Amino acid sequence: MPTTTSQKDLLSRLADAGEDAIQRLSDMPGANRFLDSANAMRARVDELQKKVRGIDELEKRVVKLEKQVATLSKSSKPRASKPRAAKPKPPPQPPAA
Repeated sequence: MPTTTSQKDLLSRLADAGEDAIQRLSDMPGANRFLDSANAMRARVDELQKKVRGIDELEKRVVKLEKQVATLSKSSKPRASKPRAAKPKPPPQPPAA
């Protein structure tokens, strides 16, 4: 089993290698554009996550409204209309003289 000092040594070597890699990346031409793009993408992903979380709430509201519409549809069934009685025709009037 490795000792604690060898683990710390390994971790510190990895950390140093990572720092060196980051330093080399920042010295490369076009690295600033890449970093700017990466930061912009992170911001967009954060915004997208917020919107997706909002979709869950909207889905819950839609389900609730669908249930309400179904309940209202069942309770307000169209009533059968009664046949209307035909109006009697007025008697013919004698012609005026």
